[in-house]
Amino acid sequence: MAGQRVEVDGGIMEGGGQILRVSTALSCLLGLPLRVQKIRAGRSTPGLRPQHLSGLEMIRDLCDGQLEGAEIGSTEITFTPEKIKGGIHTADTKTAGSVCLLMQVSMPCVLFAASPSELRLKGGTNAEMAPQVDYTVMVFKPIVEKFGFQFNCDIKMRGYYPKGGGEVIVRMSPVKQLNPINLTDRGSVTKIYGRAFVAGVLPFKVAKDMAAAAVRCIRKEIRDLYVNIQPVQEPKDQACGNGNGIIIIAETSTGCLFAGSSLGKRGVNADKVGIEAAEMLLANLRHGGTVDEYLQDQLIIFMALANGVSRIKTGPVTLHTQTAIHFAEQLAKAKFIVKKSEDEEDASKDTYIIECQGIGMTNPNL
Repeated sequence: MAGQRVEVDGGIMEGGGQILRVSTALSCLLGLPLRVQKIRAGRSTPGLRPQHLSGLEMIRDLCDGQLEGAEIGSTEITFTPEKIKGGIHTADTKTAGSVCLLMQVSMPCVLFAASPSELRLKGGTNAEMAPQVDYTVMVFKPIVEKFGFQFNCDIKMRGYYPKGGGEVIVRMSPVKQLNPINLTDRGSVTKIYGRAFVAGVLPFKVAKDMAAAAVRCIRKEIRDLYVNIQPVQEPKDQACGNGNGIIIIAETSTGCLFAGSSLGKRGVNADKVGIEAAEMLLANLRHGGTVDEYLQDQLIIFMALANGVSRIKTGPVTLHTQTAIHFAEQLAKAKFIVKKSEDEEDASKDTYIIECQGIGMTNPNL
């Protein structure tokens, strides 16, 4: 296993936790010893934060690897992976660090484990600067399952900023290989639905106001569809702390899914939260792609590992996506081509095709 260490510069491109997630996941999968330097070098609080640390420790544990330099504030780690094993794996950010980001780093790895896995992830379920767990279940899950695997995501407890305290249990079985995907036909929008939630001490009226404001905003642009956004009061025994937020999803005739979401903050009125989510959704529907801006980068690692050529049509390619492509090429030696879409209907839009020749990763255990 211990070949030449692969050197990763954690300060380039996205320059944050994402580089760490992509490079450690690929290191674990490919059995590549890794050194990451300049971790989050340009951030206001440089180095590892608690949520990054819990992700690294989880990857270490799920392959019995060796990890050095892993402490809060550290800007350099080395990681030596071993064999990926199934079973129960726990990660706890001890903060409102996102359970969805923990899932992002661990999921590709356990797909290539020797036996089924259960990931017990603790932290924030609906937190800033990360996908909300509702996004993961309602958008990421149905699309990523097109690569030829299934997973089950059980939200035991919701947790919000600043305390966290949420818990999600993800169960999945390993695969022999991943199938490539082809998401290039957007189809037309057939339904729009969502949920506006309040938890803890926040009044139910806040959920209703977020939903109503979002519906009004969408109606201005899309008049012929019923927009069904359910206001929800999270049950006391299923939510830790106080929070409010909204996620709105658009579904198309070809099964594409797009989302807009927003979280409430102290002093921000409910209408504004609803409108922000609606505007995000509408922006994601304008560019003509088949995935929204948040799904783009999450699919890259799966495309890189798949057996064959994958294609997705996107709006403007995000920095997160460029970063994921860079490291998938550097570490996994997958080949990506990003080009402007040549379809007639995309001529006036900022639409791209991301194509990948995957490496056809095979599970050695199956």
